Amino acid sequence: MDEPYTQRFGGIGRLYGAAALPRLEKAHVAIVGVGGVGSWVVEALARSGVGALTLIDMDDVCITNTNRQLPALAHTVGHSKVEVLAARVAEINPACRVNRCIEFLTESNVARLLEPAFDFVVDAVDRTSIKALIIAQCCSRGLPVITSGSAGGRRDPTLIKITDLGHAGTDPLLKGVRQCLRRNHGFAKSAEGRPLTMNVSCVFSTEKPVYPWADGSCSVEPEQGAEAGLRLDCAAGFGAATFVTGAFGFALAAEVVSRLTAR
Repeated sequence: MDEPYTQRFGGIGRLYGAAALPRLEKAHVAIVGVGGVGSWVVEALARSGVGALTLIDMDDVCITNTNRQLPALAHTVGHSKVEVLAARVAEINPACRVNRCIEFLTESNVARLLEPAFDFVVDAVDRTSIKALIIAQCCSRGLPVITSGSAGGRRDPTLIKITDLGHAGTDPLLKGVRQCLRRNHGFAKSAEGRPLTMNVSCVFSTEKPVYPWADGSCSVEPEQGAEAGLRLDCAAGFGAATFVTGAFGFALAAEVVSRLTAR
């Protein structure tokens, strides 16, 4: 480690121990999806001294991202989220190696995108089938992976938890992921409705989501006929706030750093 690295991240060493710094400096973490949750993961890992980051996302910054996404600024609208975040990481830690993958992860490219021997993979996308695809690919290759539940519709960051995917029963997004893993990827089913440990960490909220209604009001009860397919979206769907999406991202990053430094 050179002197600028130890100057920048000495505080991390005083928190996790001096032996943690070379582990973090040598670590390579992939973040799939760098929007409302994933962008805050990138920020936290860069500021924790992780030496290499691979950012996977094809989206550009949209003005409607302003309420929840780190890269959304007046002058970045229309720019690639990956490129905006890569430039920010370079300002935080010029020595951090950032691999830019400006494409959406799909069934046809998942093997290629997750081919490197990552020390950790963070799933921060919001499509059930893609989340299951990421997890299945990582598990088949022995790559540590952590997945995010839904931050949409939540107001209270203190209700965020970290647990095994098999025990995040209150999150409908992660419930769908479990079902997809069992149906399409050969994961074991739980017996008699009891939670089954899946050895995949996740971050989720125990809070009941707040639903937007057509008349402009919000309620913990969904409007009749409107709840099907409701998701976090740029212009409709669930609302979201930075203090929750950021808390999700920081919780994901905290688990990654804890696992990397415990080796």
